[in-house]
Amino acid sequence: MAKPELLSGTLDLLVLQVLNGGPLHGFAIAERIHALSRDVLIVEEGSLYPSLYRMEEKGWIEPEWGQSDKGRRAKFYSLTKDGRKQLAAERQTWDRVALAIGDVLRNA
Repeated sequence: MAKPELLSGTLDLLVLQVLNGGPLHGFAIAERIHALSRDVLIVEEGSLYPSLYRMEEKGWIEPEWGQSDKGRRAKFYSLTKDGRKQLAAERQTWDRVALAIGDVLRNA
């Protein structure tokens, strides 16, 4: 089966939502999204890290160095106050878009 592609802009939403549960390092973020999506969504490094850097620049997340479960040095990301506001806005937008797509699929 083909790998599903994330809709443009949904990766930031997913990352912000996962980080809403607490700080995680990059690999753990990707693993969490994969697990929560019941193994459907796969977030590649080439997409994840540019997204993290972009969100860091915008002030939505902040990094802090720590140690992973495997004893490796890792950068852990956590939501900022602005990140929580952005998450709320993006969830609202997602809900509107999902309803609109559902309407088209049911009524076309």
